[in-house]
Amino acid sequence: MKQFPEHFWWGAATSGPQSEGRFHKKHANVFDYFYDQEPEKFFNQVGPDTASNFYNSYAEDLAMMRSIGMNSVRTSIQWTRLIDDFETNTVDEAGAAFYNQVIDEILANGMIPVMNLHHFDLPVELYQKYGGWESKKVVELFAGFAETCFRLFGDRVKYWTTHNEPMVVVEGEYLYQFHYPNLVDGKKGVQVAYNLNLASAKAIERFKKLALPEAQIGIVLNLTPTYAASDKPSDQEAARIAELWNNKLFLEPAIHGHFPEELEALLAEDGVLWESTREEKQTIRENTIDFLGVNYYHPNRVQAPDIAPNSVGEWLPNRYYDEYNLPGRRVNRDRGWEIYPEAMYDIAKNIQENYRNIPWYVSENGMGVSNEERFMDDQGVIQDDYRIAFVHDHLSWLHKGIAEGSNCFGYHMWTPIDCWSWLNAYKNRYGFIANDIHTQIKTVKKSGHWFKTVAESNQLGAIK
Repeated sequence: MKQFPEHFWWGAATSGPQSEGRFHKKHANVFDYFYDQEPEKFFNQVGPDTASNFYNSYAEDLAMMRSIGMNSVRTSIQWTRLIDDFETNTVDEAGAAFYNQVIDEILANGMIPVMNLHHFDLPVELYQKYGGWESKKVVELFAGFAETCFRLFGDRVKYWTTHNEPMVVVEGEYLYQFHYPNLVDGKKGVQVAYNLNLASAKAIERFKKLALPEAQIGIVLNLTPTYAASDKPSDQEAARIAELWNNKLFLEPAIHGHFPEELEALLAEDGVLWESTREEKQTIRENTIDFLGVNYYHPNRVQAPDIAPNSVGEWLPNRYYDEYNLPGRRVNRDRGWEIYPEAMYDIAKNIQENYRNIPWYVSENGMGVSNEERFMDDQGVIQDDYRIAFVHDHLSWLHKGIAEGSNCFGYHMWTPIDCWSWLNAYKNRYGFIANDIHTQIKTVKKSGHWFKTVAESNQLGAIK
């Protein structure tokens, strides 16, 4: 049996836009708008209107989460639900009442609420008026929104995060066209990356000024450890640059308070470096995180690019590296991602050795599988042994990192209940709890029952 630290977080993560539905929202976020404009781009044309009905069923949903052993849960506060006027941060009273009820219900179930402030759900009005995260005006408005949240809910919420996976905003909106506005503009993407770092620091600055008792603030980053295809210098150099861009761009400012010098030099040489001021960089330097959330799904394997990086064309960071598919790799074919649990140990050691051994937790980990109904037994329970094996293997490698001194304090699965997932909608299911989106009837999967034994014992044993 592998014993985990005392008071270890066992839970799962979701987000407001992916679970609540659009019930009674007065404003649209960028994905609400995207769906309204181009529903055909979403799997089976399923949009965010109902999602998993958490807005109406949060009490029952949270009770189900607690029933499978969860002692903590992360969700997010939708800017578009809480705020009525984005310029003045006037609060929508119905939105505030909803989040107050959710927080109180989490606490009533004996779970720790972890509240995130930005989960890909920028108000579309702020994109249309200012250019969204391209604008430092929006950075200031976000800091004001964050402060409003701290003031409203900080008496009960003790763990906050600023962004979830900010790199996905950069990639989806400005590089690879899977988030609205679907641009390909590397220079804008680089500026957005800087602005997101600045927005996080400014939110942390507001948080610190309020001096909320016993409260901590962090950020959630999707870390994809980089592995070179070979020991060849060209492959090693490709991996070095991939690591700078994909991981260190947000990790270094969040923990060390500055950007990697090598990355800034590279971006400057390419003519795409962000616009910044001395005062802004001081804000970033002085407002680092208390803890780190790590979302890990798959590794990033790269090789030297097939085409010279200085070839003519639009600037994109992957001009310096090509994807490498490891022969014989394990893959979740439904999602197309390599399954490599050993990276959980590599992440743990990297944080321990290079990032002050900052307190951190696994804020997301999981596997999306489609058509899970094919694994349903006669009692209506989905027999997702593949998910049990996936989580077990990742926890085993995480435990090894903890045993060697990495300061990890929790593990959250993505996601507690099958949720709406952007363009993929409900194509792939991730939850410990199944959701029939036509009836909104929810049932615990085999993995949920297994997770309960792990969480309640605080131990990981062999899979029976």
